[in-house]
Amino acid sequence: MEKKLTQQIKEKEIQLAKLKEHIEKSSICSDLYNKVVLEKAILKKELEDLKKNKIVINIKNFLPRKKTLICDYFKK
Repeated sequence: MEKKLTQQIKEKEIQLAKLKEHIEKSSICSDLYNKVVLEKAILKKELEDLKKNKIVINIKNFLPRKKTLICDYFKK
């Protein structure tokens, strides 16, 4: 999944480089450029979240879980 996201980000960067030359010439190119910038940002956020989730999952697996018993609710 990470490889797929990084590959898509690289493709967006290539698209941005090509569109950057034509931004001032056409409003359509400018709108398309802005759209690709947003798509790239979304992909980067997904990749970042994916990496964070792996770290959190590893930490949760490392720490022992305390099981809550019914009697724990009535300790007061």
